[in-house]
This record gives sequence, structure tokens and C-alpha cells, in this order.
Amino acid sequence: MSSTLIFFIIFCTASIGICLADRDNLQDTCPTNTTATRTVFFDDFPCKNPSSITDADFKTSSLNRAGDTNNSVRSSVKIVTAADFPGLNTLGLSIARTDLEVDGMVMPHFHPRASELFFLRKGTVLVTFIDTNNTVFQAIIKAGDVILFPRGLLHFCSNTGSESVIAFSVLNSQKPGTVSVGSTSMFETGSELIDKITMYEL
Repeated sequence: MSSTLIFFIIFCTASIGICLADRDNLQDTCPTNTTATRTVFFDDFPCKNPSSITDADFKTSSLNRAGDTNNSVRSSVKIVTAADFPGLNTLGLSIARTDLEVDGMVMPHFHPRASELFFLRKGTVLVTFIDTNNTVFQAIIKAGDVILFPRGLLHFCSNTGSESVIAFSVLNSQKPGTVSVGSTSMFETGSELIDKITMYEL
């Protein structure tokens, strides 16, 4: 094998690796400039002028109130990104809050660009995700437990306890995306649904 061909293979391998790697930050922080007009569109938002960065850019109260669960599935999910929480910009993170009433359910969905760490603060939840081999993974988690939903895999959860549920999530993407599967009209709600989709006797 010629040295030219070997060099070409090494160059192509290195180039692919560079292109696929997540880029590192070039500065400590880059809070979102929410007032800037965007003329070029890319993954991150424009940064604020460093001289205008304040403590408030790194704090949010967006998740301290319960979401509206007055709907057919008795649940609410609120995702907060760098568009709402400036300090998240360029860090590859989003956060979320999930509220579930008794017999409530978060409908099947997946995040094409993020894995999700789901921390249960209050209640009892049956969590489910399905991998690309159609293997079903299920667990009943209680307050203080954490479950991982891998990137791009279908997942959902339901309140199997006797009290409302509060959970918080961290997603490892600035723009995780959410792709819902089907609509609420395709699914029953309440304990009958839970009995049908789970392997547990509740």
C-alpha cells in the first residue's frame, strides 16, 4: 500500500472524526442575547456582550410552578431551553418539569437529539422505553429515583400511585426536539390504559 493512500485514509478518518465531534466552547459562558436579530441561523443563539452578563442569566424560576394538567391525559411537560434560560446557551443542556395527576400519562415520544435523565421528586411512576430491537424496558420508580431514557428511543410514563407526581429532567442537548407518536385520541386514559400497556399488576 502506497504512502499516499495511507495518508489519504488517515486524513479522511481524522476529518470525519472532527466533523462528528461536538464542538467545545471557546469561552466560559455565552448567555443568550434575546434581543439580537438573527441573520444567520445555527444551533446556538447569539451571545450577550460579556459586559452585560449578569447573575440573573444563570438562574431560572420557570420550573417552580406546576403545569396545566387539565387535559385528556392529565399531564404537563414543560421543557426550558436557552431561548428561555440564557445561561444554557452553548452548554448542550435543556431542563424540563413533568406533572402528572393520578392515572395521568406522558404520551409516547422521543427526543431525536438528546438522552434524558428523569428525576422523580414526588409520587410513583411507571416508566417505559423501547429500544431499536423492540425490547421493552420498564420500571416502577419512587421519589428520589432517577431513570435514563437513551437518545432517540421511544419512551413514556404513567402515574401509578395515589398522589400527583412531580419530576424534573435534564436533557443533553440545547435543542433536544420532541417527536410525539400518535395523538391523545388514539389512546385511552386512566387505569385501563395502564393495565394494558404494562407488565405489572397494579
